Amino acid sequence: MMSKSLGLSAGRPSESRKAAALKAISDDKGSMVRVNFELDEAEHLKLKIFAAKARRSIAEILRELIDKNIPA
Repeated sequence: MMSKSLGLSAGRPSESRKAAALKAISDDKGSMVRVNFELDEAEHLKLKIFAAKARRSIAEILRELIDKNIPA
């Protein structure tokens, strides 16, 4: 009997990439906390379009703005 190993497994394929990305972020900055605030719909749409055009997440955009504009 032939055994085929396809390298397939159950689960979400993006999970390992997501875990690696989160680990890289947390190693650099320490533990993360969640921040919530409100934007009006127009501001949110503007931010979402900007992030999509840059092929980055909204969180990445906001972290960069904080790092560049708020002194340590």
